[in-house]
Amino acid sequence: MSWQAWATLVVIAVTVYVLARDLVSPWATMLAAVVVLLVLGIVTPAQAFAGFANPAPITVAALFVLARAADKTSALQPVLAATLGDARQSQRRLLTRLLVPSAAASAFLNNTPIVAMLAPQVSQWAGRRGQSPSRYLMPLSFAVILGGITTLIGTSTNLVVSGFLVQSGQAPIGMFELTKLGVPVCVAGLAVLVLTAPWLLRDRRPAAAELSESVREFTVHMQVVAGGPLDGKSIEAGGLRHLMGVFLAQVERGAESIAPVAPALVLRGGDVLTFVGRADLVVDLQAQRGLTSVEEKHVAQFGDARHTFFEVVLGAASPLVGRTLRETDFRSRYQAAVLAIHRSGQRVREKLGTVELKLGDTLLLLSDPGFQDRWRHRSDFLTVARLGGAPPAASRKAPLVGVIALVIVVVAGAGLLPILEVSLLGAIALVLAGVLTAGEARDAVDLDTILLIAASFGLGAAMAQSGLAEHLAAGLIAAFHPFGTRGVLLGVVLSTIVLIEIITHNAAAALMFPIAMATAARLGVAPRPFAIAITVAASLSFLTPIGYATNTMVYGPGGYRFGDYARLGAPLTLLTIVMVVVLVPVLWPL
Repeated sequence: MSWQAWATLVVIAVTVYVLARDLVSPWATMLAAVVVLLVLGIVTPAQAFAGFANPAPITVAALFVLARAADKTSALQPVLAATLGDARQSQRRLLTRLLVPSAAASAFLNNTPIVAMLAPQVSQWAGRRGQSPSRYLMPLSFAVILGGITTLIGTSTNLVVSGFLVQSGQAPIGMFELTKLGVPVCVAGLAVLVLTAPWLLRDRRPAAAELSESVREFTVHMQVVAGGPLDGKSIEAGGLRHLMGVFLAQVERGAESIAPVAPALVLRGGDVLTFVGRADLVVDLQAQRGLTSVEEKHVAQFGDARHTFFEVVLGAASPLVGRTLRETDFRSRYQAAVLAIHRSGQRVREKLGTVELKLGDTLLLLSDPGFQDRWRHRSDFLTVARLGGAPPAASRKAPLVGVIALVIVVVAGAGLLPILEVSLLGAIALVLAGVLTAGEARDAVDLDTILLIAASFGLGAAMAQSGLAEHLAAGLIAAFHPFGTRGVLLGVVLSTIVLIEIITHNAAAALMFPIAMATAARLGVAPRPFAIAITVAASLSFLTPIGYATNTMVYGPGGYRFGDYARLGAPLTLLTIVMVVVLVPVLWPL
């Protein structure tokens, strides 16, 4: 190999390592890799930043706006209300009623907001009927992943690979080109989920179900002694800010409740302080002069109109991952108090302020009712769900969102306008119709994802330009060619699936596309079947909770263990691999 190929290989290896370890945000990692390759002279500026002029990132951005409009108007609420039936029916029947419409919706809307909208309500619905949400949430995630492979706009990965095809001088993927493969795979996958989930999934205790138990165990109530050493002192000056084992969550002053508590708050005699922490670590609090114990109060004191419980999940893009609550100054930054941390189906039994947060952690919070509106669409939390309360009702503008979505699908599907133009027109129409404000439309765009997609084009160009893709393709052919062309296609699919369980699906598609194109060229076969195989395989993440955002979103709320995903996902993965390898050469002749 040339030095350029070796250098590109080193850069890619470092990139994959950083992405797999979540050391730096995915978009920053990819962009940094492209910049390094640009400085080394392996790619030109035009090649490095070609993704920013490609239709794929802009189309994805426009579809983010559509998804936000559906979320804001609760456009899927009527569907959900009709879907969740009487729990006295068999679990397989209930799964069918939930999974089929969810997968259908995912064919036209981004699957992440679909799970964000449905998962909290499915959890509450299951809880009210004495069932564990773990029976439904993982199948819901897998169903929307399957639905996303049935149309061009079902997931951003489809648009990314379509953009790569355009960049390589080939025709983009049509609106319904994937449908002839995606629908059979989706139907078969849903059938496997309905048949196997009831006996492969176990009842798990979700984080929210332990809320009352957690708060009672972690809550201590103390009263400020009038005229004592704390009367007239601030929280900071009184030494109540950094106690061993507990933190101050709320101050009751007469009829007034103050939460979260600012360090500068001045205490008064008679104030009742609610501390949250492990009961077996409350050594500092017991020795604190100026405080006296009061009779424990019921946790319901928090559940008034001023304070609400929330459940949040940390995603790969969260700035909290890898840091502790104390390092992030969580209470001041988010105006919320963390009552418990759940990880891999278990409550973390350490001092909360010193726990290093990880991808997939679920935090149980106490905050004001506006917390969800402030943070639900920010990268800090993958999902924000309010615990309890009635589900949101669909707004009067929900039908308009449905009409605009339908117009986008019909116009793009009929070839009247390219998907880029019609999706942009749809986003503008949502703003002009008052469904979203201009600010809401701007905030709807996940800039991290857009930058990741755009940067991935530069990385793909480097692999092709340096000759690295050729060398990797030669190795792939040598390993799988004894099994024929379908065997090589199987190698491409397997390589893609391995990558998506380690790094993001869009990054995996970016790395595999040039290898697949070089492989097809070496074999002397049509390149499009290999591109289609990558498109579908890059979304088929069923083995871990970190391979796909929707899997991470249900990890904590479902109370799952890491191995639960492989238990249900293995047969589903095997089925989809076989179907892709068998059907792709038939539907797109080699």
